[in-house]
Amino acid sequence: MNAPQPLFRPVVRSFALGAEGAAPIPSAETAALIDRIYEAATVPELWRAVLIDIARLAGAPEAVMIVSTGTRFRDWVTTSPDFDALVLAHFERFPDNIRTRRLLELRHPGFLTDLDVVSEEEIASDPLYQDFLIPRGYGAGTATAVMVPSGDSVIVHCERPVAQGHFGADTLAALDELRPHLARAALLSARLEMERIVTTTRTLELLGLPAAVLGSGGRLLAANPSLVALMPHTLSDQPSRLAATDPAADRLLREALGGPGPAGPVPVRSIPIPARGERPPVILHLVPVRGAAHDVFTRARAVLVATPVVAREVPSAEVVQGLFDLTPAESRLAALIAAGDAPVSAAAKLGITPSTARSVLKRVFQKTGVSRQADLVGLLTGTALSG
Repeated sequence: MNAPQPLFRPVVRSFALGAEGAAPIPSAETAALIDRIYEAATVPELWRAVLIDIARLAGAPEAVMIVSTGTRFRDWVTTSPDFDALVLAHFERFPDNIRTRRLLELRHPGFLTDLDVVSEEEIASDPLYQDFLIPRGYGAGTATAVMVPSGDSVIVHCERPVAQGHFGADTLAALDELRPHLARAALLSARLEMERIVTTTRTLELLGLPAAVLGSGGRLLAANPSLVALMPHTLSDQPSRLAATDPAADRLLREALGGPGPAGPVPVRSIPIPARGERPPVILHLVPVRGAAHDVFTRARAVLVATPVVAREVPSAEVVQGLFDLTPAESRLAALIAAGDAPVSAAAKLGITPSTARSVLKRVFQKTGVSRQADLVGLLTGTALSG
């Protein structure tokens, strides 16, 4: 009986060295790229340009650098917005895909191609290739994984159409020249960034605020103990993003983080989560990380702070305005409704017509994520909402 054949080829590859076995001397172009790699370690905004150069060196249209914990993908940067969207869809549909899992299992100190980790038969049958990568004009990759002391992996991956063929030995040799520098720079970059992020969540913990730092698409980068205590009953740390367990609140959270709505992203920045049982309502506040803040938070997109609503205290109009990003007129009407006024009597107190009050109340419903007056009263007074 013939011995069973391995699913994928063992990695046996050798490259010519310089004189007397010394490592090859990098070209001027490669040396300049190495300098930019180390620069990106301390200025992470430069990683996209570095990845573009690495992709060009490999003869690939796209590349990505991923930070992962096992097959859980925490963050990434790509060569283009289009490829960023493809990477996100890839993680959502194939979180435990065959080539990433085997790449991590092999722990090879260099770049590998798809044929080093999967067989041609598997490529011909696996949904990752046949239903996703190849129809989108990809399917031939080369990647390396660097393990860092935190337990994370940093993966650098180049991708091109399978019609162009798999990457050859010369390309892998050129990429392997960069790998030690990529490993050191990625480790330094990840450590600096995570130290900044963790420091922020710890500071908010000292202020008594449950908080988290979110990356692109709502991925959880770090959370303090008070925020973790809201899991899994209020929040859920899903593979691709942080989610609210309440469906309506989760829809608002997705939209606030840039998810497509009926007319594009909705400018919601405070998201109410209804009371359930003994648990009070919670307001999620999203603070976008923009402008100069990216000097500190390069991978972060928002800081999320959770505020429990104290039961049976009717907040002032100013507090309502701050909680839900309402206009002054909207907040005054909402406060009167919470205090027990009907829309008609609230309109009289505010000096507006009932029809205007109804229009304002409709905007308040949209911003707070409720659809009934009773639910708005329950949210603002901290009483349980009806199911």
